[in-house]
Amino acid sequence: PRALLPQLSFAPVWPTLSLSQGIAETMLKRQMVAIQDVYVPVKRRQALDPKKVESLAESILAKGQETPILVRADNQRFVLVEGLHRLEACKALGESTVSAYLVQARKH
Repeated sequence: PRALLPQLSFAPVWPTLSLSQGIAETMLKRQMVAIQDVYVPVKRRQALDPKKVESLAESILAKGQETPILVRADNQRFVLVEGLHRLEACKALGESTVSAYLVQARKH
C-alpha cells in the first residue's frame, strides 16, 4: 500500500518559524492584555514550575516577551489557553500587561 502513494516533499512555508508560529503570525493579531484580566484554570495552575518561571523572567528581561500567550474571551475576562509560565514570569517582573493572541478554543 505504501508503494502506491506518490512520494511528496514539502518545503517549509515559513523557513524561520515553526509551522504553528507561522500560522499564528499570519492568522492572529498580537495584542496586549491586562494580566489582571487573565483567568488561569485550576488544572493549569497545578503544572507551574517556579524554576521555569524564573528562567523565562530572565529571558524576558533580556529580550522581551518573544512568544505571546494564548487566551480565549470569556465575558469580561480572558481564560488562559497556553502560556502559564510566560504569564507568571511577566507577573514576577511586575508587568501589568502581557502580549497575547486571542484564539477560539473550546471549553474543557
